[in-house]
Amino acid sequence: MRLMRDLGKASWRKSSHSGSDNNNCVEVADGVPGLIPVRDSKRPSGPVVVFSAEGWGPFVAAVRGGRL
Repeated sequence: MRLMRDLGKASWRKSSHSGSDNNNCVEVADGVPGLIPVRDSKRPSGPVVVFSAEGWGPFVAAVRGGRL
């Protein structure tokens, strides 16, 4: 079963690891229990990738390790 949540009222913040040139910026939504919504800050009305809380750590580790 797939549960969709309304992110229209989500509180988005720019990632502290986003590029300082504003070309490589991602935003993360806080306050969505158990989920980590991520979007491109240049396209706030565009698609959102939603990670489970359990999947976020391995994803970040893979990016930091250069595997993604």
